[in-house]
Amino acid sequence: MACRLSEIVVDCRDPEALAAWWAQVLDYRVLSRDDDGAVEIGPEAGFGGPAPTLVFGPVADPSPGKPRLHLDLNATDRDQDAELERLLTLGATPADVGQTGDEGWHVLADPEGNPFCLLKRRLDPLG
Repeated sequence: MACRLSEIVVDCRDPEALAAWWAQVLDYRVLSRDDDGAVEIGPEAGFGGPAPTLVFGPVADPSPGKPRLHLDLNATDRDQDAELERLLTLGATPADVGQTGDEGWHVLADPEGNPFCLLKRRLDPLG
């Protein structure tokens, strides 16, 4: 295994309210709140545990036709640069969603154009 699904990121108008709702549905708890208003919820094990966390990010008005959620992946058996090269070889393409270039992650698109992020931190493989 070379990647693990670590987070599902959801654009929303009210991160606190939506995070609270999903926390009740999934029996998750709030793991963190960012200065930009994003709220991360997850199981007791937290980020990097066996289940992905959910991150609710604030957007004033979600764009019609733009995906409102994306997946975050973390390499498990290689560093971020090596995993980026592997994903590009498999057909992923760099995607521009307005990032500055100073982020610690790469935004990519799958062969059908669905965006996802490759984060820097390595996670242990499951199982």
